[in-house]
Amino acid sequence: MLDKNGIAKRIAKEVKDGYYVNLGIGIPTLVANFVRDDIEVEFQSENGVLGMGPFPFEGDEDADIINAGKQTITTLPGASFFDSAMSFSMIRGKHVDLTILGAMEVAENGDIANWKIPGRMVKGMGGAMDLVASAENIIVAMMHTNKRGESKLLKRCSLPLTGVGCVKKVVTNLAVLEVTKKGFKLLERAPGVSVEDIKNATEGHLEIGDNIPEMDI
Repeated sequence: MLDKNGIAKRIAKEVKDGYYVNLGIGIPTLVANFVRDDIEVEFQSENGVLGMGPFPFEGDEDADIINAGKQTITTLPGASFFDSAMSFSMIRGKHVDLTILGAMEVAENGDIANWKIPGRMVKGMGGAMDLVASAENIIVAMMHTNKRGESKLLKRCSLPLTGVGCVKKVVTNLAVLEVTKKGFKLLERAPGVSVEDIKNATEGHLEIGDNIPEMDI
């Protein structure tokens, strides 16, 4: 199965030349490290940055340059900084081609829960609600199961929803899945992972075709 970097590396293959991409907190922030060098991509962060680069090497961090998750980042030539009003105008105006988010749960109909666990302290929803309401192409990066081994790809989310019917694709440490009207459609499996492993780890309806290929990463 994949680690967090492996998930990010696979998602990077979904990023196309000329895309404007928003990276959510967690695994999605790693995607910028794996995008091909021969394409031009603009990474946007809702705290007001356009033109993010890979994470800085240790010792090269600038505490004044951070993403929405308060992680230090680098910027590429031509990067720009602006206020939150302009950043969310970009998001709400549908000027972002691809949104990559982390999630606690995803339902078979594309619902996503990624901002709150009842009873735990939270800092707030951040930009997640605007992103899921406005984005037309959302990919979720997540682990397939929780620490107890329970599926996070469900028939119905048990946690408070961030968005309804908005997720298009999910990439986990076990598989790549498309969200369809029939549920989760298995597209690829992680190296060394069997279809049976994925089936056993998925609570939601799983559509399985013939000859599911391994991920090419």
